[in-house]
Amino acid sequence: MTAASPWWAPHRHADRRPRLLQRNAIAAAIRQWFASRDFIEVQTAALQVSPGNETHLSAFATEAILPDATRQPLYLHTSPEFSCKKLLAAGEERIFSFGPVWRNRERGPLHHPEFTMLEWYRVGQTYEDLMSDCAALLALAAETAGAKALSFRNRVADPFAEPERLTVADAFSRYAGIDLLATVDVDGTTDRDGLHATVAGAGMRTAPDDTWTDLFSRVMVERIEPTLGLGRATVLYEYPVSEAALARPSPRDPRVAERFELYCCGVELANAFGELTDPIEQRRRFEADMDEKQKIYAERYPIDEDFLSALAIMPEACGSALGFDRLVMLATGAQAIDDVIWTPVAGGD
Repeated sequence: MTAASPWWAPHRHADRRPRLLQRNAIAAAIRQWFASRDFIEVQTAALQVSPGNETHLSAFATEAILPDATRQPLYLHTSPEFSCKKLLAAGEERIFSFGPVWRNRERGPLHHPEFTMLEWYRVGQTYEDLMSDCAALLALAAETAGAKALSFRNRVADPFAEPERLTVADAFSRYAGIDLLATVDVDGTTDRDGLHATVAGAGMRTAPDDTWTDLFSRVMVERIEPTLGLGRATVLYEYPVSEAALARPSPRDPRVAERFELYCCGVELANAFGELTDPIEQRRRFEADMDEKQKIYAERYPIDEDFLSALAIMPEACGSALGFDRLVMLATGAQAIDDVIWTPVAGGD
């Protein structure tokens, strides 16, 4: 078997170059879109004292050597979220960050250890406004690339159609026959045994040590995600509060949170929150997630105390993070994320 040519081989670069130029055009169009709506682009520091405190988020660790030769642990950020929220606390109202982030333990057609994230925040607005933003950005990317449809692995979606809006509870009922919220209490606690029984009853595999979150994730991956964003994009919203680490509870139903994800062609593109601004509750969630991370991965990340202090004075806001490379993939018809990154990290061929 002949090894694939490296990305920098002239003939291979010539094949990749048209999509890379489209990437640049889409990035320029997105920057113009935000500028025309009075957003300010901010550049956040990549080095952080904490990379985030979600259970399954893995970071790249490093350290700073200080003038007195002491060493300070640092991490490459997995998202600019903490820094952006500090800027909201400082007084900014409409900001976006467009740059590289890093996540460890991730590599595949839809994952790259270093990728580009578009993240934006609106003070005093709702996460429904972000749903409209996402629809506009889908259409903008397709229009800029000259694409009449977005596609991935024979799945196609019309980027100009109004996205479907579907609650997580309705998706579980429709695609798995499961009453998800019957296993969530009004205080957010979950009934693991109840969900285990219904998942097993739906004919899906289970294991004795499955947690509620394990079962939730399995149904999402096997039954729900492959059905989303076909024909048109899907906004999947109102996640259970236990699955929305930085989102505030919904005023409509305390069992769910103001979180949505945008799917297109079965691919998750964006994750958005009506932002939690309660530092006490946020600390509780971070500590619970780090306890779980310790059990699974035998490691935990520090909590950014500066972030929690800023959260206490942050105004009501909503924020969204969109995987820019995935958006370019869909707009250009690429089949792997490495195909739309100018200089992929070695190891993906």
